[in-house]
Amino acid sequence: MSDKTLKLGKNGARRIAGVALAAMLAAAPLATTSPGFAESSGGMLKALFGGDKNKAVSVEGVKAPTLESGFADLVERVMPAVVSIEVELEPGALHKGKRFFRRFGGDLDKLPPELRRFFKDFLERFGGLDRFGMPQPGPMPRFRGRAMGSGFFISSDGYVVTNHHVIARAAKIWVKTHDGKRYRARLLGSDKKTDLALLKVDAKGKSFHYVQFAEKEPRVGEWVIAVGNPFGFGGTVTAGIISAKGRYIGAGPYDDFLQIDAAINRGNSGGPTFNMKGRVVGVNTAIFSPTGGSVGIGFAIPADVAKKIITELKEKGHVVRGWLGVHIQQVDKEMAEGLGLEEPYGAIVAKVMPDAPAEKGGIRVGDVILEVNGKKVKNPRHLAMMIADIDPGQVAKITILRDGKRQTLEVKIGRMPSDDEMARISGAEESVSPAELGLSLKPAPDGEGVVITHVDPASRAAEKGLRPGDVILEVAGVKVSSPADFSRAIAKARKKGRKAVLLLVRSADGDQRFVALPLKKRN
Repeated sequence: MSDKTLKLGKNGARRIAGVALAAMLAAAPLATTSPGFAESSGGMLKALFGGDKNKAVSVEGVKAPTLESGFADLVERVMPAVVSIEVELEPGALHKGKRFFRRFGGDLDKLPPELRRFFKDFLERFGGLDRFGMPQPGPMPRFRGRAMGSGFFISSDGYVVTNHHVIARAAKIWVKTHDGKRYRARLLGSDKKTDLALLKVDAKGKSFHYVQFAEKEPRVGEWVIAVGNPFGFGGTVTAGIISAKGRYIGAGPYDDFLQIDAAINRGNSGGPTFNMKGRVVGVNTAIFSPTGGSVGIGFAIPADVAKKIITELKEKGHVVRGWLGVHIQQVDKEMAEGLGLEEPYGAIVAKVMPDAPAEKGGIRVGDVILEVNGKKVKNPRHLAMMIADIDPGQVAKITILRDGKRQTLEVKIGRMPSDDEMARISGAEESVSPAELGLSLKPAPDGEGVVITHVDPASRAAEKGLRPGDVILEVAGVKVSSPADFSRAIAKARKKGRKAVLLLVRSADGDQRFVALPLKKRN
């Protein structure tokens, strides 16, 4: 989730009307851009994120908020642990060049220093890549954009939590503490699927104030405060309540957000939401906004999710998830009646990938997955999260409904493939990503079309006038309601040999138009 809410220019912030789901916020470009865990669950977490206990934020003795004092005592305790994140972005050609290397199993940053410097210099001096992903001549300004966000220390020795989208294209990262001091930070790892990242500030002899994640889930209606760096105004505090839990907003496969009404805006991404005990209950990540600014609907990654992901990033630098290898869909009311289920739950298998754990374990198309290790499956999204939480190599007991009868299969869970591996496994007809065309998409809140949340300024999509806030209603005459629908329609057009695909687009002001989007030719 990159900058999708407002554009900042010479005259200040400009609203983009019609953006219903505005993923933040936070990596907000500056005006210069172009286009303690000590008390968390488990001894292992204590060992990983322990530190100087004297630096852990304590709220012991802090009185409950009153009309007179408000949240002032609490804010004084937690504020020193919250930081502003400043990012220098890689030039577009360098970013694309790294993707080109990864495409063939390489890593530009792991080349020998001399070779790495040569390639980086080459990519910065010559703009653009051709249709095969190779650099092509053409001057490109040696300009680097900047972005900003928020974060917070979770240990006295300098571990910082923020959002993945804040640092996604970072060439350099700085952390600015509440006392105004600025430190260089390095990225230890990030997870795009949950939009979390872990940074490390190495400051010899320095011990930082840090905060701890909450051990208990918050209740709807609890008071919370959000602290962060909205629009570059560091050290900003807003207050509200937990409005809802378990929100799905189409941000990723593991959406399970807290909804809060404390005002959060661009620049708040990666910042903490605290309960009245000074514990972090969520990591601010996105907002819902028809205006581009805060309308009192914000979303935060729950503490229990963040703890698991951050632990893996600390240990491995990446997240390993379990994988079943099936395409699944919702069991609706009519399906449930036809299957003999008392209520609609579980997930019906629409496709089984060849040689995947599901196929090896005996799962077939048409099976309804009802339980995993004795726990009821609520819906496809719930199943995806349950499988992802199982360590690869473990055997899971999966209860299915087949031909009206329940049976339990033992399936050895696999490791979730990378995006590139998944594309190869799924087949060319399903491997087209919106990002390949320079677009980031989210489902429209009303279910009609997909909202463009980001456009790569160097893409043909940008040349054709597509902008954040536009809604793609149809692709080649086919209605779409999700990024997956968009990908399938594009892939189908490409398979037919089309050089361009016709999109029906509704702009932010309500006007509709057709846009012919050129399709890249594949190797």
